[in-house]
Amino acid sequence: MTNDLRSADLLEPPWTTTTKPYGTALLELARERPEVIALGADLTRQTETDLVRDALPDQFVNVGMSEQHLMGVAGGLARAGRCVFVHTFGAFATRRPFEQVALQLAYPRLNVKVIGFMPGLSSPGGPSHQAVDDVALMRALPGMLVCDVADATEVRQAVRLLADHDGPCYLRLKRGEVPVLFGPAHGLDLARAQWLRRSGADDVAILASGMLVATALRAADALAAAGVAATVVNVPVVKPLDRATVLEAASGVRAVVTAENHSVVGGLGSAVAEVLAEEGGGPPLRRIGVLDTFARASSAPWLFRHHGLDVQTVVATAWGALGRPGTPPPADDVAVETGQYAPV
Repeated sequence: MTNDLRSADLLEPPWTTTTKPYGTALLELARERPEVIALGADLTRQTETDLVRDALPDQFVNVGMSEQHLMGVAGGLARAGRCVFVHTFGAFATRRPFEQVALQLAYPRLNVKVIGFMPGLSSPGGPSHQAVDDVALMRALPGMLVCDVADATEVRQAVRLLADHDGPCYLRLKRGEVPVLFGPAHGLDLARAQWLRRSGADDVAILASGMLVATALRAADALAAAGVAATVVNVPVVKPLDRATVLEAASGVRAVVTAENHSVVGGLGSAVAEVLAEEGGGPPLRRIGVLDTFARASSAPWLFRHHGLDVQTVVATAWGALGRPGTPPPADDVAVETGQYAPV
């Protein structure tokens, strides 16, 4: 399979972390391509675009705290031939200016890349800042590519791939320390999902995106220790979804589990459910994500556990979907030191 990973590409936990992989990659791209311009809305340091502002001030614009205006400016620059990267927090990039994104960017299919930081429950700021519906909103827009990458390696590669993609895109990014799950041989593909665990005789397939990829990998290890073989598929592009890999992952297994840092409504789980339902005859599907509720202001680790976006919930969900008797196996925490990362 062309989308299989070699063992050297996937690093072992606890994973190291890095900071500003996006800003560094965007600056490198902007140095090479003067048509690239970075836009922001008073969240410059928080979106790593201070690197572009300081080094290439003519390729950076701060429109102030005005997200609807931000999208209009982006559309105008794109019509003038610029490759525009727009930056703010995910909730402010999608919910607040949705009409402008729809009619000023998506409808004319302009070359604008909307970058939403602090996706899902990674923000401690409560419902006003938690983008748990951003994938659903962006998926609904015709022609919008929706990307949710898993680590710093994919972040860096996504910058160039999105710049080369002709049309509007939405990319959600973890802020702060970003794990490095993949080695340098890993290749992000906007058209294909990637197999991370695959034994050929699996009981359950776990399809995960973004921050839940590391969670799925840890869950697969815990399941394996209890005699359950789990396929793990990294789905970095939720739209357009790689239907072929979804169907292949679902074939021959007894259950499918999706895991995402997003609402169970309209995100990866919904996209996979649509594919399986249209194909017909697939295995049972269980979706892990934020249920039909608003979260609250608290720390990200607490929120992930409280809303079931943690390793133990993935293990228990897979265990239950397979009808296994008894208590699900424990998912032991991985001890981490400064500069290391392990999922909740």
